[in-house]
Amino acid sequence: MARFTTSDGLSIHFTDDGTGLPILCLAGLTRTSADFDYVTPHLAGNRLIKMDYRGRGQSDFDPDWHNYALPIECRDVLELLAHLGLNKVAVLGTSRGGLNAMGLAGAAKDHLLGVALNDVGPVIEPAGLDMIRHYIGRPPAAKTHADAAAAMARAFPEFHDVPDRRWMEEAVKHYTKTDTGLAITYDPHLRDAVLAAMEGPAVDLWPFFDALEGVPLACIWGEGSNLLSETTVREMQSRRPDMILGSVPGRGHVPFLDEPQAVAALHKWIGEMQ
Repeated sequence: MARFTTSDGLSIHFTDDGTGLPILCLAGLTRTSADFDYVTPHLAGNRLIKMDYRGRGQSDFDPDWHNYALPIECRDVLELLAHLGLNKVAVLGTSRGGLNAMGLAGAAKDHLLGVALNDVGPVIEPAGLDMIRHYIGRPPAAKTHADAAAAMARAFPEFHDVPDRRWMEEAVKHYTKTDTGLAITYDPHLRDAVLAAMEGPAVDLWPFFDALEGVPLACIWGEGSNLLSETTVREMQSRRPDMILGSVPGRGHVPFLDEPQAVAALHKWIGEMQ
């Protein structure tokens, strides 16, 4: 476990393990570096760097919630790379992490060895946005991890054949036990930032995707996703015929990344950078 201090004074938690190709793992919107626990054994032989964004996990909360924004998170990433003395990394980005990867392609492409997007693209479906509005910044109704795990299994029917132990692992990752129930592992004010962004003018993300031209690219897609549609995936393939696609049946938003289709796509992607 390690930390670095951002240019505006926040302490950011990260881990840095292994040797070989440096892969920076960027988590989902409300999630932490634990997003990548399942895929880590499948990426042996690479250097895995995992960061908790500001306001998430073990990183400092920002006193100004306006800073929970993609440009600030991209700046934190670049400052982490400078702290580590790394000029280039491959980025494996889950959901929000993939948006940050596309942002880096637009602003600092020379730092990218490759990008793998986990169930995210340049178009975010309204159903996915509605889901985010519903849950973000709010503690779960469940009072125990067991109750939260059971609630997850009911709430995500698009995830097929997921054993109970995996839902329990998810509950433990995303909620902290307290004397009064379960607490979220991120700053509740992230809700303010996200809702403000949703109410603002729509941003065309296709130019950021197109900025990935020439960068080895993979996309892991949960076929039941309510955030990344098949239409968007096909347009991504049209624009990048060389994009490696790991299409994962029986998964929604987001695949766990240890599914065979996801692992195969990531290994092929890594092979393009070696």
